Amino acid sequence: MSAYVQGIAGEPPAPRYRMKDLPADDRPREKLLRLGAPALSDAELLAILVRTGTGRRSALEVARDVLNTGKTLRGISGKSPSELMRLQGIGEVKAVELSAAFELGRRVQGSTEEERVVVKSPQDVVRLMLPRMRDLSQEVFCVVVLDAKNGVRDVLELSRGTLNASLVHPREVFKAAIDHRAASIVVVHNHPSGNAEPSQEDADITAQLADAGKILGIPLHDHLILAGDGYTSFAERGLL
Repeated sequence: MSAYVQGIAGEPPAPRYRMKDLPADDRPREKLLRLGAPALSDAELLAILVRTGTGRRSALEVARDVLNTGKTLRGISGKSPSELMRLQGIGEVKAVELSAAFELGRRVQGSTEEERVVVKSPQDVVRLMLPRMRDLSQEVFCVVVLDAKNGVRDVLELSRGTLNASLVHPREVFKAAIDHRAASIVVVHNHPSGNAEPSQEDADITAQLADAGKILGIPLHDHLILAGDGYTSFAERGLL
């Protein structure tokens, strides 16, 4: 395939930059195979996922532009596919692949923790959930399912969007808890605004869940709100 694209009539074709046109030592894939993933920059790792460029821009240039827009990998990792598609050079397929890669990264970061976590304090849940939820651009509501010894049995995402009674209902929370054989639960959601202070809606939902848990014999141990690197625990504040 030619390294050029057809230009406007009467003008020379514009150069089209491809990864294969770079020196072999500078191609991210070959560099990763030769030196290992830690040797690559954020842009080079992202370029491997982006795979192809657009027009005159290589995948590496597209990756650099994406990073410049999001400032850091954390800045783009929480974007939804539709938000990623607003970035220049990122279409639907690339947005889906990037979203999948970022989600895998979050799950890997939390998976080894899940296997050995016994919840003795709110900080145990924060360490488990913060990597998953810290950089998300939407509010996400999760249920941490605990066994009889307060060991983490599972983590379930129930909703995305603004937290309110129509999105998070005790019926759905405790159906999930019963289906996963919970002895007790902790619920967690994030505030993308960075402010961990509970809203009135947060307080109302917590009270509903606590009452339902008492009736069903599946106690709600805590409701945690994560925001940036901080958190609020309803249990620590004596609100449960």
